[in-house]
Amino acid sequence: MARKKVTIVGAGNVGATCAHWIASRELADVVLVDVVEGAAKGKALDLLESGPVMDFDISISGGSSYEDSANSDIVVITAGVPRKKKPDGTFPSRDELVKTNQEIVAECTRQCVKHSPNAILIIVSNPLDAMCHVALQESGFPAHRVIGQAGALDTARYKTFLALELGVSVRDVHGMVLGGHGDTMVPLPRHTSIAGIPVRELIPEDRLQAIIQRTRDGGGEIVKILGYSGYYAPAAGTIEMVEAILKDQKRVIPSAVYLNGEYGYEKLFIGVPAVLGSTGVEKVIVMELNDEEKAMLDHSAGAVRDVVNVLGY
Repeated sequence: MARKKVTIVGAGNVGATCAHWIASRELADVVLVDVVEGAAKGKALDLLESGPVMDFDISISGGSSYEDSANSDIVVITAGVPRKKKPDGTFPSRDELVKTNQEIVAECTRQCVKHSPNAILIIVSNPLDAMCHVALQESGFPAHRVIGQAGALDTARYKTFLALELGVSVRDVHGMVLGGHGDTMVPLPRHTSIAGIPVRELIPEDRLQAIIQRTRDGGGEIVKILGYSGYYAPAAGTIEMVEAILKDQKRVIPSAVYLNGEYGYEKLFIGVPAVLGSTGVEKVIVMELNDEEKAMLDHSAGAVRDVVNVLGY
């Protein structure tokens, strides 16, 4: 049986780390594509040469041509302008990147679809939720084959901070984050537990709210320290989704998916729990939210809609 194939568009930190995680798990053959040919080709070759030491055996190639990406099962789009410190010392918001990254993601999507018309698209480029709309519009794909990676990352950060606070294994922290990717994300402490124990029995409310705020600021915290966006955790969240699809795992992963009435939203990508399998989004799980949670999700959806309106579709 032929091996699966994943194309990663953008050979920057996130894209290259995605390739690394895929190789380490031998999930699929990998093609890195980047407008800077040397970046994709060089990183692919470097990673390939680590195979004998790390004991993986897959094909890894890179370049600037989309032809090598033909017949990919999944295309991960990470390309775009990252958040970097501006000359005045401030950092651009995700929303400020929308028009520039719209052009980049649109062109990447068109090229990928041309060579892999049956692929599933996973969007990582920011502003994430808006870029999913770009990919859906430009690809012409059914919505279940366009998915945004956000909730997996935000949830990972949430679980990490809870585990650090309690001094417990991250494996025993259960919970998720809904909503748009950014400052309006919606962690759900009412649905969070530590090995089945409700989190509010273990953490005082003021500390819990501080952790929730740190989760919302998670990306910005790393940007302030590094001077640019993080990439290990974003790539890990992406590959969790890639693996679920390639292996038809039916994993429930919070993802940015296109809603048609679920949670009361129409024609909008927003982060909610979704079952991911071989066909992409196989089911949207609708949780029962209380008034406070729904109000926060409405606020987040409104923020996403404001950015989407900038796109002009």
